[in-house]
Amino acid sequence: MILPILQYGNPILRAKGKRIDEIDDRIRELVANMIETMHAAHGVGLAAQQIGEALQLTVLDISAVEDRPSTLKLDGKDADPKSAMPLVLVNPEIELDGETEIGIEGCLSFPEITGDIERAHSVMVRAQNLEGETIQIEAGGFLARAIQHEHDHLNGILFIDRMRSAAKAALSSRLRRMQKEVRRGRRILPEEERPFVTETTL
Repeated sequence: MILPILQYGNPILRAKGKRIDEIDDRIRELVANMIETMHAAHGVGLAAQQIGEALQLTVLDISAVEDRPSTLKLDGKDADPKSAMPLVLVNPEIELDGETEIGIEGCLSFPEITGDIERAHSVMVRAQNLEGETIQIEAGGFLARAIQHEHDHLNGILFIDRMRSAAKAALSSRLRRMQKEVRRGRRILPEEERPFVTETTL
């Protein structure tokens, strides 16, 4: 089932997700709906907060991204990032390496808004999968960026928080308008009004 994606201004986007203690049928159904919603919106990642659930849960799928390379190791073994998708991360914990790079990001909760964001080039992730098994992921390139973006969502941090002050100031009127629309109860744009999003929208 395709779920509404909350837009900037909804307080749930600022909520730190609760740890998931049991991966039951409700969580498995939620994950299936999140993956369907992410694909329908042409996104590469979706956090539980974005569909109204303040949980430590995110899904990712960077398989359609051709122009921004990724690397992946699963439990210490090299893996093809595309064939490993979609990734489901339950209760993820991440460690960042020291090197950073600047890259453009968008967000499904911020239609038509993008910005240059500095992120670590690679990350180490420990999380659970849907079977409740602990997995270890080493990701580099665009996948590392996507994981960091989604992990921020799980802690109530939005990508605009990581923009340089001048860039955020330039967007201030658009952000205020978006907040007003959300306060009026407009949680998601109708299909005919949705902006074009690229396959790198997170």
